[in-house]
Amino acid sequence: MAKILQPIAMNKCLGCLACMNVCSTVNQKNHSLNKSAIKVRTTGGITSEYIAVVCLGCRDNPACIEACPSAALKKRAGGGVLVDAEQCIGCRKCVPACIVRAINFDEETKKPIICRHCGVCARFCPHDCLQMIESEEAMVHA
Repeated sequence: MAKILQPIAMNKCLGCLACMNVCSTVNQKNHSLNKSAIKVRTTGGITSEYIAVVCLGCRDNPACIEACPSAALKKRAGGGVLVDAEQCIGCRKCVPACIVRAINFDEETKKPIICRHCGVCARFCPHDCLQMIESEEAMVHA
């Protein structure tokens, strides 16, 4: 069964941003945090808790797919979407369509950066704040 990424224990997050760094390095071949599909930020202020903004892995009618005029976004088995960079026209319509604002846009390539639920960020999180969960179980947690 396919798995999707879920921020499970963000109360343990120290804001090291290792997840963002490894995501951009592995998936975009770039060390810029701007190229990460996951965004870790505070809930408001330097002393507040951290949250992870990441694709929810929508299974039924993802809004980003519906907004894409070039059919560059395809459903991923188990939830979420995959980007066909060849078909993407860089219109950015998927960005505001995402209900949790989890789609980032790469200004250099003019393509969206969307979590592929590969799990590399979870493997490198030193405090196990992120986990890969079987997609049916993940819907219970969401």
